[in-house]
Amino acid sequence: MARWRERRAVARMRRRSAPPLRLTRRGRVVVVVAMALLSLGGFWLGTRAAGHAEVRVVVTGHAGLPWVEVHEGDTLWHIAEALTRGDDPGPVVEEIKHLNGLPDSLIRPGTRLYVPGDTAALR
Repeated sequence: MARWRERRAVARMRRRSAPPLRLTRRGRVVVVVAMALLSLGGFWLGTRAAGHAEVRVVVTGHAGLPWVEVHEGDTLWHIAEALTRGDDPGPVVEEIKHLNGLPDSLIRPGTRLYVPGDTAALR
């Protein structure tokens, strides 16, 4: 009689414990694709957050420097060419970007750009 009760208790325990999780091939593919999409989404959000954390160089002390106002159609290259009068405008473009804390060559009309005081047009 005791053996019968033991067997019955063991059978109940087996029924109560969850069977091992087994995935079909399609289920495994779905899990892998879902994990890949979650990972890519996390990486994308990380790059977006890094873009907002950009450090900008703040340049102070523009007192006494000449400046120009950007008009429609102006580019840094054209402004630098006008300031160098025949010399290579490349270094002047880089100096203007440095003086104004510009990360790239994009400028907008109405912006005041400080220019180097030692350029040929200002002598």
